[in-house]
Amino acid sequence: MNFVQPIRDPEKIAAMKKYLLQKSKRNYILFIIGINTGLRISDILQLKKEDLLQTHLKLREKKTRKEKRIRIPPAIRKELIEYAKTLKDGEYAFRSRQGGNRPIDRSTAYRILREAAEYVSLDEVGTHTLRKTFGYHFYQQTKDVAMLQELFNHSSPHITLKYIGVNQDAMDRAMLKYKI
Repeated sequence: MNFVQPIRDPEKIAAMKKYLLQKSKRNYILFIIGINTGLRISDILQLKKEDLLQTHLKLREKKTRKEKRIRIPPAIRKELIEYAKTLKDGEYAFRSRQGGNRPIDRSTAYRILREAAEYVSLDEVGTHTLRKTFGYHFYQQTKDVAMLQELFNHSSPHITLKYIGVNQDAMDRAMLKYKI
């Protein structure tokens, strides 16, 4: 399994958004939901038209089987509603182009993200990068590790900080100053 990082640079995020939007509205929406909700890709891919029209995403997490209710940030809600209006009732938000009403699979989502990351010269990117990017920027904006721990269902703040790469940032800064 590859180790992936959050996208720390807001300019890289903006460039990826622009690239994905030029390629496909579906792929762009996939990206903005991921970086704005912190949901796992397995949960994002199960979303349907009706889910995008709500104020909250309500689901049972595939991995943990726990119920989850997360508010859709107002900053992306208008775009989600606009996109949802292009879908049929009951249609998956990230429908596969292979025919039928079924979502794209993880490997397709991975390829979409890798292509956009390559375009902006990022490596260590995968589907989990979306969740980590959300966590990293949520923490940078709020400094509320307890809330982030709750959102991610982590068992300790230490796990959460390590997961979002904050501990790595601190180690990198320390090593820049180190000299013997």
